[in-house]
Amino acid sequence: GAIRWRNVHLRPIAVTEAIRILQNGGPKKDVKTAFMPLFNGKDLTGWQGANENYEVVDGALRCKAGKGGTLSTSETYRDFIARIEFRLPPGGNNGLAIRYPGEGDAAYAGMCELQILDSEHPTYARLDARQHHGSAYGMAAAARGYLNPTGEWNWQEVTVIGSTIRVELNGTRILDCDLAKIAPPYHDDKAHPGKDRAEGFFGLAGHHDPVAFRAISILKR
Repeated sequence: GAIRWRNVHLRPIAVTEAIRILQNGGPKKDVKTAFMPLFNGKDLTGWQGANENYEVVDGALRCKAGKGGTLSTSETYRDFIARIEFRLPPGGNNGLAIRYPGEGDAAYAGMCELQILDSEHPTYARLDARQHHGSAYGMAAAARGYLNPTGEWNWQEVTVIGSTIRVELNGTRILDCDLAKIAPPYHDDKAHPGKDRAEGFFGLAGHHDPVAFRAISILKR
């Protein structure tokens, strides 16, 4: 049938305003007060592991250039929702360590590593789909095309319930998977012995690039 519209208006929303809306729980009621801040914007209080390889610059937690390792919380988590803002340099590479045991490679010893990556950089033109930004490294591929331009801040929400993981990037869900239903072969035929872990630390898995993070918070479920 006939459909008509009138009084249609459009207001561009800048990246900074969009992130503020998302960080406050979307355009509806502000729910951010339910989340526990993990980073105070001043120092590494509450974090452990590769502390010497991270620094606080202009209120952001940043991996030092040329350094790496996993920086993790001092508390472990089972089911949770984590919110985080991150900024990538050109070709930047880092990751979110999910249910990390406190030692070993987060991508394999933990439940998984969720990629924080400038996937569109020419350096990564030949990556396996399961290595792009937001992917459960080597196991489940995230949708591409939702990162803000390199050098701008991005907002991301990660929901981990049981064996399931959802990743929302800048307002779009890019990953929704159940690791219990994902079987080998994984990328490079490497085993993921930690993928069935039910509890562990939340952390940042540095890979030598100065990727910055801020507004890091978590909600236990």
